[in-house]
Amino acid sequence: MILAVLFLHLVLGIALVAAGDRAGSRAFALAAIAPTVTLAWLATEIGSVLDDRPVEQRIEWIPQLDLAIDLRLDAMGAVMVMLVSGIGLLVCVYALGYFSHPKPGTGRLAGLLTVFAGSMLGVVLSDHLIALFLFWELTSVTSYLLIGNDDRNPRARDAALSAILITGSGGLAMLAGFVLIGQAADTYRLSELVATPTGGTVMTAGVVLVLIGAFTKSAQLPFAGWLPGAMVAPTPISAYLHAATMVKAGVYLIARLAPLLADIGPWRPMVLVISSTTMVVGGWKALRQHDLKLLLAYGTVSQLAFMMLLFGMGRYDLAQAGIVVLIAHGAFKAALFMVVGIIDHQTGTRDVRQLHGFGRAWRPVVITSVLAAASMAGFPPLLGFIAKEKGLDAALHADFGGGTALVVVLIAGSILTVAYSGRFVLGVLGRLAEPDRDAVSTTAAAPAGWFVAPGLLLAIGSLAAGLAPVLVDETVQAATVSLYSAAEPKHVVLWAGFNTALMLSAVVIVAGAVMIASHRRIELAQHAFGSAISRVPDADRVFWGIVTGTSRFAKRITAIVQNGSLPIYLMVILGVATALPLVPALTSFDTLPDTIGTWVHVPIAGVIVVAAVGATVVRRRIAAALMLGAVGYAMAGFYVVQGAPDLALTQFTIETLATVLFVLVLRFLPRRFTDARAVVTAPVRLAVAGLVGVTVFVLALVAAGARSDVSQASISGEMLERSVPDGKGANVVNVILVDFRGLDTLGEITVLAVAALGAVSLARVARRPGERAAANRSFAKLPIVDASARLLYPSILVLSAYFLFAGHNQPGGGFVGGLTAGAAISLRYIAGGVAAVRKSFRLAPWTILGSGLAMSGLTALVPLATGNSLLEHADVKWNLPLVGTMKATSALPFDIGVYLVVVGLVLMAYEAFGDDQAPEAVAT
Repeated sequence: MILAVLFLHLVLGIALVAAGDRAGSRAFALAAIAPTVTLAWLATEIGSVLDDRPVEQRIEWIPQLDLAIDLRLDAMGAVMVMLVSGIGLLVCVYALGYFSHPKPGTGRLAGLLTVFAGSMLGVVLSDHLIALFLFWELTSVTSYLLIGNDDRNPRARDAALSAILITGSGGLAMLAGFVLIGQAADTYRLSELVATPTGGTVMTAGVVLVLIGAFTKSAQLPFAGWLPGAMVAPTPISAYLHAATMVKAGVYLIARLAPLLADIGPWRPMVLVISSTTMVVGGWKALRQHDLKLLLAYGTVSQLAFMMLLFGMGRYDLAQAGIVVLIAHGAFKAALFMVVGIIDHQTGTRDVRQLHGFGRAWRPVVITSVLAAASMAGFPPLLGFIAKEKGLDAALHADFGGGTALVVVLIAGSILTVAYSGRFVLGVLGRLAEPDRDAVSTTAAAPAGWFVAPGLLLAIGSLAAGLAPVLVDETVQAATVSLYSAAEPKHVVLWAGFNTALMLSAVVIVAGAVMIASHRRIELAQHAFGSAISRVPDADRVFWGIVTGTSRFAKRITAIVQNGSLPIYLMVILGVATALPLVPALTSFDTLPDTIGTWVHVPIAGVIVVAAVGATVVRRRIAAALMLGAVGYAMAGFYVVQGAPDLALTQFTIETLATVLFVLVLRFLPRRFTDARAVVTAPVRLAVAGLVGVTVFVLALVAAGARSDVSQASISGEMLERSVPDGKGANVVNVILVDFRGLDTLGEITVLAVAALGAVSLARVARRPGERAAANRSFAKLPIVDASARLLYPSILVLSAYFLFAGHNQPGGGFVGGLTAGAAISLRYIAGGVAAVRKSFRLAPWTILGSGLAMSGLTALVPLATGNSLLEHADVKWNLPLVGTMKATSALPFDIGVYLVVVGLVLMAYEAFGDDQAPEAVAT
């Protein structure tokens, strides 16, 4: 069921993206289905989860490498699911009001938000480090698309680029750390890392790399610059990403790993130093902001550091306080972002200098602001007060080095939190407005009640949980025990008696109130201080300096090593690729394999040699292309002699299509090879060509000699034995392609699709207006060609369908069938040009190609939704009257997808290079 929930987010998100703007703002109503279903599922499992009976699901991927998708819902995961889906549902409702007049891209935004939510759920539910990394990177990719949704806005593009470069780089570092930790611990499962070794160079390096990944995701210095920049995104996106989801991913990872790794060398010092600095600097910067959204952004940076400090010390009492902060922060920060969005939506500004207060109709918004800001500041009786006091109390009892420093930092950071919380409220109330600014807020229309309701509900929830902490007590205690099995957590209470933590809370509130009252003086001091250090670059300026410098360096290097000469490129690539492996290849075999298996090989080899030599000496380009085709057809003959009909069919159809496409492309080039002076002299070209030939020849001998009879027999024998019982197919070649090595095939057609899109796009852009018509050399239509095409075209298509459907047990398959259909398309083109091809296929080529790729991908993924392995085989039987028994396997839709990809590729090639009229003949 866990996988089904994730799959729902993926399918729904893709559907909304595909629907585009047709649904408008209603797309968010459809997007709300996913978090609603998730919360309903969680409600059915929460009882067992809080009783320390986690829900688990394992989907095998590559068992030999211990690669699997392990999913696990425990109490800590349940807390995160509540935040991700609970706040996600409220954000969807809020977005209906925010996008009441939808702009282009609104539907796509709803779909991306749904996919992002599914990715975040994958992060918090993954019990395998590699699976966690995959979902982690998905959150980076989708957040990049969300932040940069308005791709016409350069600020949005820059912010999105900054976010993905920083978090993506951190993710790669984290992956390296996961590999080191997994190898050292001999397991990649989070739930099995209890017996992790407590030292060693490998483990220490892994810890440092994982911390870097967590710091980048949760915006800790020096990686915090991307988060304020991300405020360019629409406010519903900011409320979701920066209150409940993306920025919490690093905090969640630290919470999971701290019980296991906190005592390893650099862990605790790194967290203490970096997060302490971030908490203070982020809070101080929040006090300087006039934009309410930026104020919340820097406040989020500071509070993320607060959570990092609580979870990262590796003590269960601090972690329990961290869980309360996690819940409280999700509620009040989402509510505050929603308030900012309402103000911006109704007034057109977020600048506190232009907000002169609001009328009575705005009272619900003001109440939301005051309650949420009070919880953020840690005022009683809200949940934020309980969270802060538990954190101070746990820090006072810390039994590790740096405990005193932790207390000092928490106090300083909390004072700043009170100060910028007060600044937020003063800004909303109009106390920071400047007289000479336009009073936009006094004339703004009041928002609709349902637009305000989500934020108000969260603010009231903070108050209710503070007055009645029993609402979260059981969940917090269970989550603490899920992180620290030996923990004895205290109850979550509003009143814990007169103690040191209470007195420190009072000191924090008083000191923060003094800063609020002195906000004018603080602004002047910050301005003077900022002017003094303005020459010192901040993290954001350093980041863009690195990006700009790297780009300039790359351009200079490119100008040197890529001077625009294709012969030089080929010479360097081929020379390096062949020279390096040649020497070890020459010394790696002792005996030569049999060079001639049968006398039939001799004439076929002779044809290959003659055609290859001919391709190098003929002067006409079309003749060279035909010579290369002859080499390919002769190779097909080799396959026939060796008893490999599938390979022969593939080679034959590929050569046919390649020759036709060569002819299409060559029409745009001179008919003859020119004798112009070459960039690379003839001796150098001959040397490189000879080196390539010798290396390929030697490698072929080495590869043939390296295959021992024992290994060859064991591998091929196993494939033959398993083909029918496991793959339900007698054609072992096709079974390997669509079943045993189906993942390889899926990757290959994906690369093929991407390469095709790129190549065709370049060809279409490079073509000048009118060039298509000019390329046609106006030849008379030949009746015999037209009649032949009418007769053979449907016959060849039927043959391609036969290859497709019979390929699992007879020679053929999706690839051969697609290539055969490509031959039919070529014939259709020869007879009637591109117009005839378009008439035969009503769908756009890229639609056919994309549909095929999607069909193969879904066929591979569907077994995961049923709890089986990727590409798990399935077969069905039907007993039909008059027909008899019909059988089909899950390989069929996968093969159909391959077929469609190949057909789409051929159609795209003719769209790019073909003429509008039929080129039945070539002028000589």
